[in-house]
Amino acid sequence: MAGSAIRTGAWRSLLAPGLVSLVCLAILLGLGTWQLGRKGEKEALIARILARSKVEPPAPLPDAAAWNPERDEFRRVRASGTFLHGDETLVHGLAAGDVPGRALQGYYVLTPFRLDDGGIVLVNRGFVPTERKAPASREAGQVPGPTVVTGILRGSEPRTMFVPAPDPVRNEWFNRDIAGISASRGISDPRPYLVEADATPNPGGWPKGGQLRVDLPNNHLQYAFTWFGIAACLVGVFGVFAWRRLHDEPEPASSAHS
Repeated sequence: MAGSAIRTGAWRSLLAPGLVSLVCLAILLGLGTWQLGRKGEKEALIARILARSKVEPPAPLPDAAAWNPERDEFRRVRASGTFLHGDETLVHGLAAGDVPGRALQGYYVLTPFRLDDGGIVLVNRGFVPTERKAPASREAGQVPGPTVVTGILRGSEPRTMFVPAPDPVRNEWFNRDIAGISASRGISDPRPYLVEADATPNPGGWPKGGQLRVDLPNNHLQYAFTWFGIAACLVGVFGVFAWRRLHDEPEPASSAHS
């Protein structure tokens, strides 16, 4: 009877750690499954970007009312118009430097572009390093008069919880917020998308376009294996813990002898 009670006590002692381990296991498996789902989404996104940005020829800008991000984003487009350089907006960002793995700090230059057929669209003309923030330091790149822009359509960039809030009064922006930037520049009816300019060189070399990278990393399978591996380790550790708890013989109680 005493042995049975000890075994029952051992099983009961596993209840709390077993429940905790089960919850952790469910979370780990959920994370691994989620990463597998993200892998499929990323592969579909990469295929869509490659097809639209490299294979298809440049198309005219879609009408504002007909804009459909699912269908139109990442399409190559071409537009004719005139830059409004006096209303350019600088958005904080990073760009690949000459040394692999070392990014450059600077800004993306978003400039309103008055279209020949009416309306205004924001154009991300490219990246400038911090020392080129002032337009006077890249005056040659302030292209005057009618011009043609070729690039890729993008929707507005959402602000995540890790991105600072913009300060329109100081003209400080940290994401490509089409509606917010347009409102701060007095553009009443902007196109609901922007154009990421291609790598066609600007006079003077700045801004540098073609910053949109279509070779997106896809490490989700590696992440999934990591989560599943941790889950397997958890099962193994708890199995050893439970086996020892159930099979270790209790120390015999000492008896006093006169």
